[in-house]
Amino acid sequence: MAESQGSIDIARAGVAVAALTGLGAFGPAMGLSAAWIVVLVGGVLVALSVDAATWQGMGGHLLAETLPGGESRLRRIAVHEAGHVLIAQTEALPVQNVFIGTLACLRAGLRASGATEFTVPDSVRMPLEDLRRWSRVLQAGMAAETVIYGSARGGADDRALLGQLWGLSGHDVPTAQREQRRARREIEQQLRTRRSDLEDAVGELLESAPRLGR
Repeated sequence: MAESQGSIDIARAGVAVAALTGLGAFGPAMGLSAAWIVVLVGGVLVALSVDAATWQGMGGHLLAETLPGGESRLRRIAVHEAGHVLIAQTEALPVQNVFIGTLACLRAGLRASGATEFTVPDSVRMPLEDLRRWSRVLQAGMAAETVIYGSARGGADDRALLGQLWGLSGHDVPTAQREQRRARREIEQQLRTRRSDLEDAVGELLESAPRLGR
């Protein structure tokens, strides 16, 4: 499942706007030529537009992961994916691949900053117990972020896939919502109990994550 980066996109755009505004306001006082400021601002806006249109913002994500502070960004991605991996192991659901960081995802042909791949049924009605298992696994990334950071940023794709699986199941909406809430409580408690295992898994994923220049 690809990690959603919508909130990160908004934050990145906000930082860029704030930086450009500050440059325009204080650049001349720092001795920067107004003409150079216009050129720089225009260049940055063009680059952001091209990145959004051509790469769906992935170029910006890749750059952000190489700049100071990029390691903390990668760590949060690793926390999310480590949650999927740990709960998948508990539920005996095989993990095909785990990708940490935009570079790893781009190399795999994915438009994401992190992903854990499973073989997920897309057209078969599953028994209730299997739906419960997938409810735990698909929500594990969000639960792991909540355990470590207090809230989750990623997980929109996970929620969408989980909704599809329950939609195919034939169960009514109240049942699906109740079961998903129960599964979320269960795995948050489990990951809090296994926090040291979660931290170890995060370290292993970060160690294997590709970086530019290596």
